[in-house]
Amino acid sequence: MLLQPDPLLWRAIEDRRMIRLLYHRRLRILEPHDHGILNGSVQLLAYQVSGSSSRPLPNWILMKADEIADLELLDQRFPGGRPTASGKHLKWSKLFIRVKPANDHLQAGAE
Repeated sequence: MLLQPDPLLWRAIEDRRMIRLLYHRRLRILEPHDHGILNGSVQLLAYQVSGSSSRPLPNWILMKADEIADLELLDQRFPGGRPTASGKHLKWSKLFIRVKPANDHLQAGAE
């Protein structure tokens, strides 16, 4: 099995678009943040803002890409990267794409 990025997840992260998907039989609405290889599988790190979850929302969730079903890009956009509680990022074996920080578009115009 080739460990390749999912084109729809890539586009969602690049365009800062919300996604809707099924993961472990739960419908979830998420901000996709990181997409890469971790522990030998292609995964997505996302910030779940609504839908069904076993934990309180909003919250971070790490998902194996091959266990995601019915992935949809939504028209709704989100500002970009969020700070983590620890201030650190996951250590990916290979990071395909990471969402730009929320203030990134503001800084480009300020220079």
